[in-house]
Amino acid sequence: MAIAVEKADIMGNPNIGVYVFANNELAIAPPIVDQGFEEMLLRVLRVKRVIKTKVGDTVLPGVMVAGNDKGILVPRTIKDEELRAIKEGFSGNIAIIKAPPNALGNIIVANSRAAMIHKGLDDEVAKLVKETLEVEVVVKGTIAGLITVGSAAVMTNRGGVVHPDAKEEELRYLSDLFKVAVDVSSVNFGVFFVKSGIVANDYGVIVGSRTTGPEILRISRILGGETG
Repeated sequence: MAIAVEKADIMGNPNIGVYVFANNELAIAPPIVDQGFEEMLLRVLRVKRVIKTKVGDTVLPGVMVAGNDKGILVPRTIKDEELRAIKEGFSGNIAIIKAPPNALGNIIVANSRAAMIHKGLDDEVAKLVKETLEVEVVVKGTIAGLITVGSAAVMTNRGGVVHPDAKEEELRYLSDLFKVAVDVSSVNFGVFFVKSGIVANDYGVIVGSRTTGPEILRISRILGGETG
């Protein structure tokens, strides 16, 4: 089944993945996003709601938040009113990760089956991630030699796009871990840190405005679950 793909930017910035977190239920976006982008999230990703809030007093929920359909992980720097906004819009599990660093979206990548986390996070954090996201397994690892695994991958329940330097054996390992086909791509005209330019769930994909036609075709094939 084909997956919907559209291009966009936020205030002229094609790095849309740093601004927005999305699962299949909702998107968390900063107050700076305009109505057009909010409508695109609702239409392309088919989320039920868009929560507009800062996280940790930043306009970068995509960097600060990680999670899946079952749970959302937020940093220790989150403000009370920000956490309240997320709780009001999400009925699943929510956990505050009290250990640094705060940019959880850069150090955790997950779908409904598994999560990979930064190698420096301790076992208590790994346990909390597993319980909150209700995944089968949580592993500590790297992608393409990078400890910031969340910045190097976009994972849904249909496919996974990862940093172009990931080796074949890594792709096989990640595919087995997340139980989806995983392949490499760039975004935004050659950017290897794919999370920065992609907001995706099982229903659709939004890519940064500088993403080329060949990149769009590759990303849509991978995240659409096409293995050929």
